[in-house]
Amino acid sequence: MVGAGPVGLALTLDLARRGVEVRLLERAGEGFAGSRAKGIQPRTLEVLDDFGLAGAALAAGSAYPPMGLHLGPFTKTWRMHATAPDTAGTPYPDVLLLPQYATTALLREAVERLGVTIDFGARAVEVTQDEESCAVRLEDGRLLTARYVVGADGGSSTVRKAAGIAFEGTTDESDRMILVDGTVDGLSRDHWHIWPRARGRSVAACPLPGDGNRFQVMIRTRPGDTLGAPGGGEPTEADLTALLRRRADRSLTLRDITWTSVFRPNVRLAERYRNGRLLLCGDAAHVHTPAGAQGLNTGVQDAHNLGWKLQQVLAGADDGLLDSYEAERRPVAAQVLGRSTELYEGLRGTRPGKLTRGQDEHQLGISYFGGPLAPADAPRTATLRRGDRAPDALLPRPTAEATRLFDLYRGPHFTALAFGARAAVAAAAAAASTALTAPAPSTDPDRRTRPSAGVPVRHHVVLPHTTPRTPREATLLDAYGITEDTVVLVRPDGYVGAIDVVGSTADERFGAPAA
Repeated sequence: MVGAGPVGLALTLDLARRGVEVRLLERAGEGFAGSRAKGIQPRTLEVLDDFGLAGAALAAGSAYPPMGLHLGPFTKTWRMHATAPDTAGTPYPDVLLLPQYATTALLREAVERLGVTIDFGARAVEVTQDEESCAVRLEDGRLLTARYVVGADGGSSTVRKAAGIAFEGTTDESDRMILVDGTVDGLSRDHWHIWPRARGRSVAACPLPGDGNRFQVMIRTRPGDTLGAPGGGEPTEADLTALLRRRADRSLTLRDITWTSVFRPNVRLAERYRNGRLLLCGDAAHVHTPAGAQGLNTGVQDAHNLGWKLQQVLAGADDGLLDSYEAERRPVAAQVLGRSTELYEGLRGTRPGKLTRGQDEHQLGISYFGGPLAPADAPRTATLRRGDRAPDALLPRPTAEATRLFDLYRGPHFTALAFGARAAVAAAAAAASTALTAPAPSTDPDRRTRPSAGVPVRHHVVLPHTTPRTPREATLLDAYGITEDTVVLVRPDGYVGAIDVVGSTADERFGAPAA
C-alpha cells in the first residue's frame, strides 16, 4: 500500500482485519496534521461503524455548525447540511464535522492495534510488475515485493504514473484558496462565518471541534494578489492576520497557526482504476473540489469496496473480480466530480440556496445495480435490488450482542439474512455446510467470486415469518421489501450481494457450495 492518508489507512485496516499481510508506505516523515477534509458523510460513518470506529469518530467530532453570511451589519444564518430522512435506514443521519487529522489519527491507531507499522519517510520512486508480483523501489534503495500494489498516494500518484494510467481533467491555476488552521481571537464559535467579497476574494472560518478557539480559515485569492513578503515569499502569521482583518473583521487576530496549504480547483478522473496488479484508490484515482465534502468520503468508500475483493482474489477467486472494483466505483467518482464542481461554483454567490447541501451528498443512495456483480435481471424485493445499499433497522428480537442489523454486518464477513420459515431452513442448511466460503448464491451470473477459502458468511434468521406482528417487524420488512420467504445476502461492504426468494423446492439452493 502506497500512501497512509485516510484512504490508504482505511484499506490497510480492512485488509489487516481480514488477516491479509499489508506493508504501508508513506513518503511524509509523519502523519498529516491539517484539518483539510472535515466533513464525514452518513455513508462514510457507516463504513467507520463497520470498522468499529463510529463511536470514536462521533466523540472526536461535532455537529456541523450553521452557516453565517456576514452582509454589512447583518448576519444571515441557516443550516448547511440536510438530515437524512428516517426512510434512509441509517443510525447516522447527519454529516459529522471531523478534521482530517482526527480521522487519520483514528484510522492510524486502529491499524497499529492490528500490528501494522506505517513506514514513514518511505518514498516510492519506481513501481514495476510482472505476471506474478510487483516490485516497489524506495528512494533509500530498498526493494519491496508484493502480489498487488495499491496507490492511495494522492493526485501526483507514483503508482498511477507507473501504471501508465491517464489522469484526465483540469486544474484552474487562477483560482486559489489559502487554508489555515489556527486560533482566531474575537470570533464566535456558534456558526461557520462567511464574508463575501468582490471578485471572488471571499473569506470563511469554520470552528473546529475541541477546546480553544480553533478554526479552519479559508481565504480565496485571485491572480495579482500580494499576500506574503515582497518577492513572493510565503505569507507569515502577521500577513495572514492583516489579510483576515482587511477582508473580514478588523477586530480579529489569527495566531498559533499549525497548518497552512494552498488549494487550487483540480478536477480529474483516472482513465482506469487498474492495470494488472496495480490499483488506484482515493485521490490517486479522482480529485475533486472541496465543496460538498465528497473527496475523502468517496476515497474511503473506494477502500471499503476493494478490501474484500482483494481478500477473495488472494484466497483463490478469479482475478477478474478486481475488475468489478473499477466498474462499481469509477461511475460514482464521475458523478461526484460533476456534483462537487457544481457546488464549488455556487460558492461564488451569496444566496444560501447555493451553499446548502442535500441528501445527494450523503452518499446513501449509491447503488451498483446493473454492474458486473448486480445484473439488472437478478431477483429483487419490493424495495431492494442487487447492488443497492443494505439499510439499517432495529432487530425484532434484539440480543446482548445485536440490537440492529448493522450489528450483524459489522466485521469482514458476508451476512445472510433469512426472512420466513423456509428461508430459515435454507440458512441453517447453508450454515451447516463447512464447504461454504463463497459470497454468491446460485443466482450469481458466474462463479468468479467463489474461491476455496476466503471471506466467511454468517447466517441469521431475522424473522421466521413474513407477515408483521409488531410495528418494529413492519418497519424491518418494509425496509427490505419482504413479502415472502427470502434470503438476502449482504456483502462485506454493506451492499446487497444477492436476493433469493425461497420456494418449497429451492430451500437448499441458497449458499450451496460451488461444484
